[in-house]
Amino acid sequence: MVAPMGNMEYEEIHSVGILRFPALSSVPFIRHAFSTRKGGVSQEPFSSMNLNFGRGDSDENVRQNFRIFCDAASISPESLTASAQTHSTVVRRVTKADRGNGIWRPKDRSGVDGLITNEAGVTLVTYYADCTPLFFVDLKNRAIGLAHSGWRGTAARMGAVMVERMKEEFGTDPQDILAAVGPAIGPCCYEVDEPVAREFAKMEDLKPDAFLQKKTGEKYIVNLWEVNRRILLSAGIPAESIVVAEICPQCNSGLLWSHRATGGVRGGMAAMLCIKEEEL
Repeated sequence: MVAPMGNMEYEEIHSVGILRFPALSSVPFIRHAFSTRKGGVSQEPFSSMNLNFGRGDSDENVRQNFRIFCDAASISPESLTASAQTHSTVVRRVTKADRGNGIWRPKDRSGVDGLITNEAGVTLVTYYADCTPLFFVDLKNRAIGLAHSGWRGTAARMGAVMVERMKEEFGTDPQDILAAVGPAIGPCCYEVDEPVAREFAKMEDLKPDAFLQKKTGEKYIVNLWEVNRRILLSAGIPAESIVVAEICPQCNSGLLWSHRATGGVRGGMAAMLCIKEEEL
């Protein structure tokens, strides 16, 4: 059964919870999915669908979870290539030669928070537990991108960096991009201190009053959903081509991994995006 959740749809397949954007699902040449906490083999405190390595869960559990999730999402596990996230704005173009990196074999580099490709059969994978997932589909040139954008990446305009790299690598016109802002900690929950707020206040061209509000003392609320939407708009993507999930992991911590809700003792989720081989 498929049920609406924010601006996404939630479905359980063989007890595995999957979130998808209807707007992306309507694109015939791609496949995408966003994981939840449901349907894996991991035990507490990683129960049960943990797709993050290096947090205390066994690597074999994580790899088995990838196999289970990919089977439910109709994605080839052999096609996966993962980011190596450090809250950077480094974007890497990947090919079929990179399949398996970071999952079935060790990472071959670090400091990569964005992945792009125009090759079919290469599934981009990025990791989350409150930070912002950004999906990009060039509808004309059949190229895709997936980025991890935490507060540092957002303040450094990761979404715009992704658009520029897709222009350079694939000749992408931003007018041809369909973009999505995935589940991320919402304005309901994202309280920050003054040094972080100051970085967002610098984004004067985006009108910070729309996504930065002062609370009490030195506390502020940042709306990562809105600032990322505005970054994508500033990069030339049409407003009607941007969809925002409006799903907060902290508010939905029973279903989604949230770093803040768990105090950092947690597993993690993954976003996946690929070009279907059979469509080319």
